[in-house]
Amino acid sequence: MRPPAFWFAGQPGLAACLLWPAARVTAAITRRRIARPGWRAPVPVICCGNLSAGGTGKTTLALDLLARLKARGVAVHALTRGYRGTASGVLRVDPERHDATLVGDEPLLLAAVAPTWVGADRAASARAAIAAGAGCLLMDDGMQNPTLVQDCTLVVIDGATGFGNGRVLPAGPLREPVEAGTARARAAVLIGPDRRGAATGLPPGLPVLRAGLAMAPEAAALRGTRLLAFAGIGRPGKFFDALRALDLELVAAHGFPNHHPYRPAELARLRNQAHALGARLVTTPKDAVRLPAAFRRDVTALGVGLLWADPAVVETLLDEVLEATGTVPRTGKPRR
Repeated sequence: MRPPAFWFAGQPGLAACLLWPAARVTAAITRRRIARPGWRAPVPVICCGNLSAGGTGKTTLALDLLARLKARGVAVHALTRGYRGTASGVLRVDPERHDATLVGDEPLLLAAVAPTWVGADRAASARAAIAAGAGCLLMDDGMQNPTLVQDCTLVVIDGATGFGNGRVLPAGPLREPVEAGTARARAAVLIGPDRRGAATGLPPGLPVLRAGLAMAPEAAALRGTRLLAFAGIGRPGKFFDALRALDLELVAAHGFPNHHPYRPAELARLRNQAHALGARLVTTPKDAVRLPAAFRRDVTALGVGLLWADPAVVETLLDEVLEATGTVPRTGKPRR
């Protein structure tokens, strides 16, 4: 489903006010759930989480940190729920055998970088990963999941949407109040220009790491090509804007709900329109893994990465987390 427009209104309107009692119930339930004791793993646990429903860039951050940890020689494994996947229990993702229907789309992206485990019970997934040799665990989402104690929680914020109207579900986009969530955070990661003033609502002492999005270098080769873009992510417009920012010729753009399962009729319409416009189909890697193999061959997938304002701050944060838990790379030498 697409989020309602009133979630991102400048001021809470009538709908948000009418839903305020339900929002209080949501906040209370979340508060009680988070208060439950979790299992403390013998290895560091880093969580890329958020306070808002929908796409803020958690997986993009997770992929960036996985690559940085691997470069240090750390045996890092990723943990994720496997949203909309049908797998039950704990499962290690095998991109050669598993598809998005079974494990979800984001786990397939993570598994291309590091060993990845899906499961609603993060503690159970963590135990399985550690038994398989994990020396560090990185959670993609799960900030409000209490089953596994987090050593470093990073709150990811989309600069374009911020915290919306500041209300908790269903009156607004928040999973819990900002003050409650940020109290458990080690730092905030603000992606893109802060158009909603989200940083001003954060605790004064909370570090804010800033980053922009950089399209994959392969995008430059598409200059001069007519493109039909489609995306079923948290905010499809973010993908379309990134293409336009590179001066690519976007002749049509179609947004779908996050994790959208594409139906044959929808794919046929996209293919037919692209043919009529003389355009190439482009989408995100997250969408590409949900496409049938035959259709995927005719689509160009363009990913994005993080362009940090100060990469040294990110590396220092990882230094602190790893050193606090006594973790060193496989080489036996901590990175400086």
